[in-house]
Amino acid sequence: MSYLVLARKYRPQTFDQVVGQTHVTQTLTNAIQSQRVAHAILFSGPRGTGKTTIARILAKAMNCEKGPTATPCNACRSCLDITAGRGVDVFEIDGASNNSVDQVRELRDNSRYMPAHSRYKIYIIDEVHMLSIAAFNALLKTLEEPPDHVMFLFATTEVHKIPITILSRCQRHDLRRIALSAIVEQMETICRQESFTLSAGNLWAVARESGGSMRDALSLLDQILACSDGGLGDDDVLNLLGTMDRKILFDLSEAVFARDIARILDIVDTVFKTGQDMKRFYADLLMHFRYLMLIKMGARSETLADLSPNDLETLGEQAKGVSLAFMDQIFTLLFNAEQRVRSASQPRLAVEMVFFKIHQITPALPIDVLIERMDSLLSHPALQAPVSNSTIVEAQSAYGQAPVTPAAPAPLASNAEASVVDAPVVGQDQADAKKADGTANAVETHDPWKQVIDQIGKAKPSIAAALSRAQLRSVSPEKFVVAIQDNEYTLKLIKKNLDWVEAICRQHADRDIKIDFADDKKDDAQVATAKSKANELRQQLLNHPLVADAVDIFSGKIEDIKIK
Repeated sequence: MSYLVLARKYRPQTFDQVVGQTHVTQTLTNAIQSQRVAHAILFSGPRGTGKTTIARILAKAMNCEKGPTATPCNACRSCLDITAGRGVDVFEIDGASNNSVDQVRELRDNSRYMPAHSRYKIYIIDEVHMLSIAAFNALLKTLEEPPDHVMFLFATTEVHKIPITILSRCQRHDLRRIALSAIVEQMETICRQESFTLSAGNLWAVARESGGSMRDALSLLDQILACSDGGLGDDDVLNLLGTMDRKILFDLSEAVFARDIARILDIVDTVFKTGQDMKRFYADLLMHFRYLMLIKMGARSETLADLSPNDLETLGEQAKGVSLAFMDQIFTLLFNAEQRVRSASQPRLAVEMVFFKIHQITPALPIDVLIERMDSLLSHPALQAPVSNSTIVEAQSAYGQAPVTPAAPAPLASNAEASVVDAPVVGQDQADAKKADGTANAVETHDPWKQVIDQIGKAKPSIAAALSRAQLRSVSPEKFVVAIQDNEYTLKLIKKNLDWVEAICRQHADRDIKIDFADDKKDDAQVATAKSKANELRQQLLNHPLVADAVDIFSGKIEDIKIK
């Protein structure tokens, strides 16, 4: 055939013409200029990124009549033969079809002979990972110590399949996916040379479809050129590529942010009726919301290099009016449902179910707004004391356990305050008794009562422990008045030894003791009331919207609420 496809017609013939692989071409250029070119070089990377092309250019550079030179002339016999693929001293071997040990042995035997008319005999093995283990083993010795006139250039897309013994004998160069902007620029140049007009939006669509492969991009461009003599409309190009207009994704994200479920369903229905693959549409939608998240988080421009300037501007406008917390909720739901959509027998239904769930979620408040509102509630005079001193909510989230101090609703302020006032506080009654009896009595009661407790503890520690937990109601020169509230066993033990306790008090403190067991029911009622009020306050706090927002933001749950 006389027609030459674009990928071959515009194949780079020098290192300077290679697109997007400067880190490799510059290294090879420096190696040639300093005469430090390795005898075995491995090029690895995705398809269509220039592995075999760079190997051919290197072969021309080493065998050029003006070389070795980093800029082959492409006019001498050696350069022309290598460009045409007929060089007698440059062997391009397909590793997939020449993978047996016998073929590698033949290659090894032939490598001993001098080249016909070139400086080096060069073996370019494409898809070298397809060689068998036996073939690799047969190549080891020759690869490590080849004759001075032999070079090996390997290319592979799956470097992990190559034995480490081979890798250690090669100088490795990893090629990257080509940036979409570089692919678009190269296609614009080719379109000008081919006198063909294609809009920037269509060029970006072709570049996105290529996945960073220049060969794939030029093959798609070749298909588009074959459909028209002068140019094509945007819809025609999208139909040829089998993709949809990105405006649909922008419309859909706008409807999601506006919480317009009717419009969302209309867009999904349009995508389905136009024959688009729903699974691919969902994958594009995920990437679309990823870009929105990156822009909202202020990602660097290198991270967004796959987007055209127009797409960047539109995405930036959409991200302005949406909180990062709400966008994160949407993206998380979309990502979590990705596996279900891919494996669904009815992908359209699965996609619609995802948007139903997104429509039902409550937009989460940004954490700074949440903190600001909580601070404003905490500063209210009616809520400041009970909230700051009495309530701690412990929330368990994916980031660990942390205390959150929620603000109680304004109508509940009186209940919260009452629970703090009425709740029994350890030592409160004793402190009130001391204040009532006066400072002199407070000082006087300490030593005699402690002396009694110490003496009782020497003989019967259990009774001493119970009396130390008792409330000392009053102290006078004649007697101690003590109120005891303890478990039934301890109370029975004290009653059984009451005469002995009274004798100890008379002997060591010269006082009688009156132990009052009558306040048990009253104290129990106080404890029950306090517990009831605490439970009521706990339930009110659980239902508070600010607490719910905090749990939602941190993806956590309430482990416990402590009422102090």
